[in-house]
Amino acid sequence: MNSTIMCVTKRIIERSKDRRKDYLDRMQKAAEERPRRAHLTCGNQAHAYAAMGSDKNELAHGTGANLGIITAYNDMLSAHQPFEKFPDIIRSAARKAGGTVQVAGGVPAMCDGVTQGQEGMELSLFSRDVIALAAGVALSHNTFDAAVYLGVCDKIVPGLIIAAATFGYLPGIFLPAGPMVSGLPNDEKAKVRQKFAAGEVDRAILMQAEMASYHSPGTCTFYGTANSNQMLMEFMGLHLPGSSFVNPGTELRVELTKWGTQRVLQITAFGKEFIPVSDILDERAFVNGIVGLMATGGSTNLVLHLPAMARAAGILLSGEDFDDISSVTPLMAKVYPNGLADVNHFHAAGGLGFIMGQLLDEGLLHENVKTVMGNGLRLYTYEPKLTDGGLKFVAMSDESQNEKILRPARNPFQKSGGLKQLVGSLGTGIIKVSAVAPERRIIQAPARIFHTQEAVKQSFKNNEFTSDTIIVVRFQGPCANGMPELHSLTPILAVLQDRGLRVALVTDGRMSGASGKVPSAIHISPEAAVGGPIAKLQDGDMICLDVTKGTLDVLSDGFDARKSIQVDLSANEHGVGRELFSMFRKNVGNASDGASIFG
Repeated sequence: MNSTIMCVTKRIIERSKDRRKDYLDRMQKAAEERPRRAHLTCGNQAHAYAAMGSDKNELAHGTGANLGIITAYNDMLSAHQPFEKFPDIIRSAARKAGGTVQVAGGVPAMCDGVTQGQEGMELSLFSRDVIALAAGVALSHNTFDAAVYLGVCDKIVPGLIIAAATFGYLPGIFLPAGPMVSGLPNDEKAKVRQKFAAGEVDRAILMQAEMASYHSPGTCTFYGTANSNQMLMEFMGLHLPGSSFVNPGTELRVELTKWGTQRVLQITAFGKEFIPVSDILDERAFVNGIVGLMATGGSTNLVLHLPAMARAAGILLSGEDFDDISSVTPLMAKVYPNGLADVNHFHAAGGLGFIMGQLLDEGLLHENVKTVMGNGLRLYTYEPKLTDGGLKFVAMSDESQNEKILRPARNPFQKSGGLKQLVGSLGTGIIKVSAVAPERRIIQAPARIFHTQEAVKQSFKNNEFTSDTIIVVRFQGPCANGMPELHSLTPILAVLQDRGLRVALVTDGRMSGASGKVPSAIHISPEAAVGGPIAKLQDGDMICLDVTKGTLDVLSDGFDARKSIQVDLSANEHGVGRELFSMFRKNVGNASDGASIFG
């Protein structure tokens, strides 16, 4: 085992010792009460089974497990639209295996692609904790022996994981829907966006490009947060092997859904082996997830979500853990925005199974872990195949099918992973470096201060950026306005960089998981709204962002002696439901701890 990976794992175990013990004690006590619905009164059970038709007798008197589906289905999200038909597939498969199924409840699922640059984006991060709460309500009925989680996109999977860990005494499985087939290449779409930002094409051309890129059911094909989530579930053992990037509507996707249903029945108290989620989500699983994030150049949003997810399982992660793991994890994939390929090309080249095999061979992953498949992560180097005898998992090739997309661990695109922690006089933050050119990893330039994305856009339209500039957008943290993504700034920043300027972004907000080629120091903590150093900055302050050293510093004299400014944030309190989330803004934790309302 790699010594750094072992050291980080031991550090996490030690840091989490008391919290993890309390968690496991609670899970063990709850698991000993299984099956849960046996403790319900006859009246309780009658209410639960009243609408179940032919399944009533089995639910009341049978010996099979009852699965509860937590679904994030809606048909506004392309990635979640395929889930409309999943309950019927799961129900049929469970009946054949002697089990029953009920849709326990639905959880909200918003699309950041719809809310980017809009007021609704200020609810996006908080929706993760709402999803956890909604799933908690659904599972509180105590009528289920295991849970099936249907969710894909940005905040949905992390919210469902928080719920799955909270109900960790239950077995559970995540069944994905898969990515849409490839449309207009992502780099071509990005070029049209930049041309539109520069006024070179009109809105009709932009709309045509967007519709050609986002064109069918399934996850968006770039490697942003949604697809990073899918990677994470496979690395952490909650998906079936090779299931993350199988397209919706295919026979293989249907068979994987059936197989996953049968498998989760086998790991309930009624099955051959009992594997609750609390056994899967241990310290090693989270380390494996971080390794996967670094090896694939995944989304910066996971640096927020993973600590929040881990806390629900009694585990404490820090920025240092991410940085140390990144330093020894090779970047093995080039998927847009870190390359021209999309996730379909990545999957065809060998995908996650190839990467996991390589990382296991190099001692960079914990192999002896529990998964929904049983014992050992090596099972995830197999891929699903349809045969005359049904679905089978077969060993994958140990060679990449396209080294422009996927390289071996010993010949990577970079020797270290895709994320870097930043520490300095502005606080702490992170930066995604996998798509940033080496010559742009040290930026020293005067600051230009903004409090909204719109103000940045207006300055761009006024042609005010004519020299090297570090654009600071503050009061964008979770306490200020829910920490929206600032992805709508990406085309502007890219245009400025293409004009030959040395530019960077510094913010206490977020950037999209698909952002990359412009240096962006994000998640700055403490945030401006709580008096963090970023609130002391003034126009013209010289800032040095040094990715190679992992530092973010202000070089102006007398900076420490300044007082943090305060601004009127009342405009963030109303509209599109923001008034309902005031308690979230008042009680949310630091970005460095996952920006969660949970302790």
